[in-house]
Amino acid sequence: VVYCKPVNRYIQINVPQVTPTTESGIVLPDDFNPNTERYIVASVVSWAPDVRFAEELKEGTQIIVDSAMIEEINIKESQLNVIQDNYIIAILVE
Repeated sequence: VVYCKPVNRYIQINVPQVTPTTESGIVLPDDFNPNTERYIVASVVSWAPDVRFAEELKEGTQIIVDSAMIEEINIKESQLNVIQDNYIIAILVE
């Protein structure tokens, strides 16, 4: 995982990786995207200081995000996932 210091209200997140399979157990190609959920739970890695609810975040905080708005950035042979704070639907409370 590549770590970065986000700016401009961005939050770096870890997105759960799901291996696509069929009901018969056949593994599908990585780029196949069957009926993805609109909202998913992700965990916070780091965030910009200007995130509107930064005081409520810590590393590992579980958040619900709009999956269509996740930005995937490939850098140094790794993938970075970021999302702007206005696409965070909720913070999960333990």
